[in-house]
Amino acid sequence: MPQKDFDTVRKTYQTFCYNGYSIIKEKDGVRLSFDFSIDGLCSFRPETVVYTDNLQVLNAPDAPAAKAIVFCLGMVELISYWKAACPPRVLIKCGYLSEQDIAWWKKLYFGGLSEFFYRNGIAADENTFMEIVCAEEKPEEQPFAFQSAGLNLIPVGGGKDSCVTTELLRRFHDKNRFFTVNDQPARTDTVLAGGYTENEIVRTHRTIDPMLLELNRQGFFNGHTPFSAIVAFLSYYCAYLIGAENIVLSNESSANESNISGTEVNHQYSKSFAFEQDFADYCVRNLIPDIHYFSLLRPFSELQIAKQFAAFGQYHESFRSCNRGSKQNIWCAKCAKCLFVFSILSPFMPYDKLCRLFGSDMLNDATLLSDFDGLVGFSPVKPFECVGTVDEIVFALQCTAQKFLQTGRPLPVLLAHFVDRAGATPQGDLLKAYNDENHVPAAFLPAVKEMYAYVSADC
Repeated sequence: MPQKDFDTVRKTYQTFCYNGYSIIKEKDGVRLSFDFSIDGLCSFRPETVVYTDNLQVLNAPDAPAAKAIVFCLGMVELISYWKAACPPRVLIKCGYLSEQDIAWWKKLYFGGLSEFFYRNGIAADENTFMEIVCAEEKPEEQPFAFQSAGLNLIPVGGGKDSCVTTELLRRFHDKNRFFTVNDQPARTDTVLAGGYTENEIVRTHRTIDPMLLELNRQGFFNGHTPFSAIVAFLSYYCAYLIGAENIVLSNESSANESNISGTEVNHQYSKSFAFEQDFADYCVRNLIPDIHYFSLLRPFSELQIAKQFAAFGQYHESFRSCNRGSKQNIWCAKCAKCLFVFSILSPFMPYDKLCRLFGSDMLNDATLLSDFDGLVGFSPVKPFECVGTVDEIVFALQCTAQKFLQTGRPLPVLLAHFVDRAGATPQGDLLKAYNDENHVPAAFLPAVKEMYAYVSADC
């Protein structure tokens, strides 16, 4: 069906309600349920299950601290359902938010929906796109109890970044645990490749209410939401359960760059340093100061991570980053994400090996020209995927072109197209860059220094 008119929908459905949440302890896990509704339209009841049968649970799943975290998880879950009709008023019936907290959530929603607004042609204003109203009074403040086991919880997506984090943290082997959402083979396989067992994985399963999909079929709005913010609060809840003091992410400095030059439209907003910093501040203010959320790879770029990953051969056969092919555990070799990963690895791995791993010589596929031009900056819109900066992929491709030219091997069609416009001489040395805007704790800096020494060394 054709998409509905934004202004008409906003006038027709004016209030979105966060009615409540529940925490139900079951035999093999904890079921988290949320109750949302759009007045005059429908209700939603999505659920997430945290499997605990392989875990030592130190902190009660329904203690006051747990409830506070789950309430916040509902606050970020709701945006997926709000966006269907974008009601101007959001009524919170099951928890309290200060004015500072309301501003925090609006900032997350607006930044995390920047791609959604852009691709749906919605001219949203940060001050007026949403009013958040709380029905509850401020409760009496009390510190939350937290029993620590001194663990590190590492979110794993199955791609190269979390593999690098896993390997850099090998010195903490006995303290490392892993976290997945809707587990897929690559996620388990990369953990196993790192020398761990499935018992060291905290598994969760998140479901979407089918009513949302029905609304999308009816022409209500659909689009990208800040999924990494869900990962943040859900991993935080899991860290609380098992007594993990550190949630160690694998987000890089490249996530800070927008997809459209001169704008703040960023597919990776909730992977950015701005969100990481905001999230840490929010948790200190409202939740448990003893749980630290940070990215080990924030000092580095995608280019540097690619060089480091290339040295960790034990992960090469099992890693996957393709969204299209995730259910089949394959690289589709036809999307911008596959093209980016292939390209950024091409200076550091044997080219024929890359072609075998991806099942395609992707730089020789002319059908990918549009995505390629977006990745290298020949067109103004970078593909809406988790990909690196234009400068990084340009540098990588120039290095790859030099390898081809030095050996007399013919350039693949996309690489030849690139060299004609950008040349084959890398400018500067991006492998020696270091991003000082990071929150890596002192105990983890030796791992960062180890990686920097490797990636900044001359090839």
